[in-house]
Parts: sequence; structure tokens; C-alpha cells
Amino acid sequence: MVTELNSAFTHNKYLFRRKFFKLFGGEFRVYDEIGNLVFFSKQKAFKLKEDFRVYSDESQRQELLIIKTPQIFDIGATYNVKDATTGEPVGAIRRKGIKSIFKDEWTFLSNSGHEIGILTEKSTRGAILSRFTNLVPQNYIIKSNNRQIAEIEQQFKFILEYIMRISQEPQIDRRLLIATGILLMGIERREHTLF
Repeated sequence: MVTELNSAFTHNKYLFRRKFFKLFGGEFRVYDEIGNLVFFSKQKAFKLKEDFRVYSDESQRQELLIIKTPQIFDIGATYNVKDATTGEPVGAIRRKGIKSIFKDEWTFLSNSGHEIGILTEKSTRGAILSRFTNLVPQNYIIKSNNRQIAEIEQQFKFILEYIMRISQEPQIDRRLLIATGILLMGIERREHTLF
């Protein structure tokens, strides 16, 4: 049986924005191409294991995704993604630990644990420079079967923002792609910024 996706997952362009200042945890808003809020996410504070919840809006009445890791403080953690409305596991996203210190790389996994895609920073030089200064934006590509299916570009602004562009028929579940944007907001840039 094929699960029908919530319409919020059907857009081809998203703007991810992190709340400028939040003392504990994290809050992220995701907008569609015309500026409508389509997702609101919270990263739970004071958790030994990362736990992100993705809702349809700020009221948090409709939970759409759960992104959790079974590991504690692991730079090579695997983040399991579950559809909160159906309870269905969607897949997982695994960070390539030591390798990501110099150039971020994440692997997309199917429910059965098979690699179905990869996210990597576009430029090695840009990746290394971004480790030393926040003035160098991070840019990523997502590939599946050696074909680029999405790109993520950090916007050079005071508030952390990413724009994700998805091809018409991505070969990776769109829920995993949205989870990736949330993880980049919460995990990657936390290592390079104060907010």
C-alpha cells in the first residue's frame, strides 16, 4: 500500500529558517515557494539523543514527522525518520562521522537499510573555509543513482536560512528530504554558529 503524502511535501522549493535566538533546543520554520508556512519543527532541549518533531504549523496540533537517533552524542549518528500520522518508518539519514569534519556527507537509507542516496557539500574548498568562518555559505547536492535530485543553498543572511530545490520526480522519499533540511538547520550549523 502506498502512503499518500500530505500536500506540504509536494512542493519543489522550500525555504528553511532557524529562529534567530532560542536559548534551549531549536525552532525551525519551513516555507513553500510563495512564502506559506508548511512545516514547523522543534528540536527538544536537554536530550542525550537528538529528537526533532515536525508539525504542519506553529499550533503543533498535527505532527507530521519524527526524527530521532538511538545514539548519544555520535558524530556519525543515524537519524531515523518516521511518518507521525501513519506510524510508518520512512527511512534514515546517516552522517559520515570523521569524513564530515572536513566536508559534510550524509547517506540516505531505505527502510531495509540499503543506501539510496547521498548528500555532500558542493565544494571541498568551500567546506573547509566554512569551518573557520560563517562568512562562507554551505551548499549541498543530493544524488540518487548518480543523478542530482536536489540542491540546498545556504543564504548569506544574519538568520540561518537554506533554500532547497527538488527535481520533479526525486528518487528519495520527499519526507526524507524535508528531514534532511531540518537536520542541517539543527545539527550542522550548530557546530559553526552561536545561534
